[in-house]
Amino acid sequence: MAMEAQEIEELIRAEFPNAKITITDLAGDGNHYAAEVIDESFKGKNRVQQQRAVYAALKGKMDGSHGELHALALTTKAPT
Repeated sequence: MAMEAQEIEELIRAEFPNAKITITDLAGDGNHYAAEVIDESFKGKNRVQQQRAVYAALKGKMDGSHGELHALALTTKAPT
């Protein structure tokens, strides 16, 4: 079952309540999304650390072929 953009945002927002989050459905199919997450907590962390934190917030929704979320192009950064 595909996820809605709002569900993805809610999972991320639960871990990053003050983040600026933008979710885009890339193919219009509910399976291929892009997410941009800008949060203060990313300051001093490298990109891999930032992205791991966001993937952890998704609570297994991207886990293998059984995940509800098929593809997520992720951009993370600290505010400037």
